Amino acid sequence: MLAIFQAAGWPIWLLLIASIVATALIIERLLYLRRGKLLPKKLLDEVVQVYRNKQITPDVIDKLEKSSPLGIVLSAALRNVEAPREVMKESIEEAGSGVAHTLERFLTTLGTIATLAPLMGLFGTVVGMIEIFGSQNTAGSNPAALAHGISVALYNTGFGLAIAMPTLVFYRHFRALVDSFIIDMEQQAVKFVDIVHSKRK
Repeated sequence: MLAIFQAAGWPIWLLLIASIVATALIIERLLYLRRGKLLPKKLLDEVVQVYRNKQITPDVIDKLEKSSPLGIVLSAALRNVEAPREVMKESIEEAGSGVAHTLERFLTTLGTIATLAPLMGLFGTVVGMIEIFGSQNTAGSNPAALAHGISVALYNTGFGLAIAMPTLVFYRHFRALVDSFIIDMEQQAVKFVDIVHSKRK
């Protein structure tokens, strides 16, 4: 592996750093973006039960808020449970936008790496081509320098694409996952608002 990196020249180290960062972010997002952790199955039922039993206290709301992202959205609804429907929905939307920002953390970086990796590979290719033309002189071409230039060009192109493809797949996957989580949270929060206001009528 070290021999490959040496043959690929200095531009490959930029790609290596990008691949390490992308791998770390992918692992972090895989561990964080789990449905059971972000949207506990029975949480809405528990919140409805707390509301119906009139057990809403500041401690209960704080505990709910710290439990999960869905808990943050539902705790905003509980804080405004006596308010009109519009105020409840507005507080839920504000809490939801904050949760969405947390769920989308690092996705911009991942998308940037997916876009930038082929360009970094292309940059390495250009460096290799410069070395190839630089090896030409009046006495003819230097075979060793020519071979090194070709290695730099091909290895960097290959590594750039090898990094970009899986990174782009994971970026798209995480993007879709976050969107589905946000929609699910909104639906559960609206369901709770409907339960609260149907009971008032």
